[in-house]
Amino acid sequence: MHLEGNKVIDEDRQGEAVMAEVPVISNGKKMYLESYGCAMNFSDSEIVASIMVGMGYETTKVIEEASVIFLNTCSIRDNAELRIWARLREIKKNKKRNDEFIVGVLGCMAERLKDQLMEKEKLVDIVVGPDSYRDLPNLLATAESGQKAVNVLLSREDTYAEISPVRLGSNGINGFISITRGCDNMCSFCVVPFTRGRERSRDPESIVNEARQMFEAGYREVTLLGQNVDSYLFWGGGQKKDLDPEVVKLAMDHKLPEAEQKGFTTFADLMERVAQVNKDLRIRFSTSNPRDMTDAVLYVIAKYDNICKYVHLPVQSGNSRVLDKMNRGYTREQYMDRIEAIRRILPGAGLSTDIITGFCSETEEEHQETLSLMEWSQFDYAYMFKYSERPGTLASRKYPDDIDEAVKSRRLSEIIELQSRLSHESNKKDIGKKSIVLVENFSKRSKDHMSGRNSENKVVIIPRNNHQPGDYVEVTIVDCTPATLIGE
Repeated sequence: MHLEGNKVIDEDRQGEAVMAEVPVISNGKKMYLESYGCAMNFSDSEIVASIMVGMGYETTKVIEEASVIFLNTCSIRDNAELRIWARLREIKKNKKRNDEFIVGVLGCMAERLKDQLMEKEKLVDIVVGPDSYRDLPNLLATAESGQKAVNVLLSREDTYAEISPVRLGSNGINGFISITRGCDNMCSFCVVPFTRGRERSRDPESIVNEARQMFEAGYREVTLLGQNVDSYLFWGGGQKKDLDPEVVKLAMDHKLPEAEQKGFTTFADLMERVAQVNKDLRIRFSTSNPRDMTDAVLYVIAKYDNICKYVHLPVQSGNSRVLDKMNRGYTREQYMDRIEAIRRILPGAGLSTDIITGFCSETEEEHQETLSLMEWSQFDYAYMFKYSERPGTLASRKYPDDIDEAVKSRRLSEIIELQSRLSHESNKKDIGKKSIVLVENFSKRSKDHMSGRNSENKVVIIPRNNHQPGDYVEVTIVDCTPATLIGE
């Protein structure tokens, strides 16, 4: 990606340069940015890139060319932070040889470890929290003067709605649109409410406009992003926090009087509006919370062919006592009710989940309940982790991390082994079926094959022939592996 005059030229988009008007004059400096963690972080990096381009910076994939190096960080697990510490120390070695570039840490780790990053370790010049990216011009000016610069203030309002992201590292086919920021759920194991602040929903007009602009730029799939997309609720008077909780519940369930309901946009309403941008624009979303997913959302998915028939519904544990200790807000039975609703309203839909094993005080019997729920739910795939205590969370303050690491590892292995079997069985059922695949890129193993995904979010490999990224191709599934479908 580079600048020509006042236009950003993205050469990653499969040969055809896409231009976005940016009123800026290059300052001759370049920014290098690495992103870690969840899709929200990668989406935030595109906002940061937009702000930096507006300041005259070019983006570069070559770290040696950069005047500014940013790491957009994740704090969800200890391993994620350890990777970033190692990367920062590696960068510091280079800085000893060349003291002219500025190093900044962005995102969740910046919010959580600002003092250690800045004072104890002395690895960075700038620390910027997820809600402080607008302050980058001031922070950079401070750092360039030789002082340390920090802003990790959390916002209760800002959604960066009017900032047009610069798509970094994109294939030009799939892109993210953030619809909410922050989280109000307060799961006892999670740092997100402390690092990203209170939940707020973005103006639906800005979301629909961004989807339309992306389609016109050649994108054929957008993923609507939020820590909990199902709790999205926008109204003209402000944020959800300003409303009576009973009004919020009625509005989200579409049970207010018609005249009042028109003043609200729920997640179901928003997804329908985005789907109407163009029938050739596929819609996905992530992540859902079982306690907030309404049937209205499922019926909208069923109504539109271009809304993918796939739901990622984190369960975390199959035992109600553990779920209560995690403060998830639902029981095993309530989760099963949502799975039954998905199967009833969206027969054949793809289904995935998140699972944490070895949470505080989890017994062997409770672990077995997680395995039995997996077997019952027949997940197509899952993201599976050992519990990792995060400082500052309710669990770290109240609950001993009392499951031996060897036990955690053994339970995780059992979960992974079961899910591998379930994934393979799910894929075998697709052999002989027809599927519409959105071609995304070359297969990792061969330039003679293309890779894409079907509506159910399964990866499908097909012969290259004359297919190009962005093509919709009707495919017959002829074979599979536990992770991939093979099509013709």
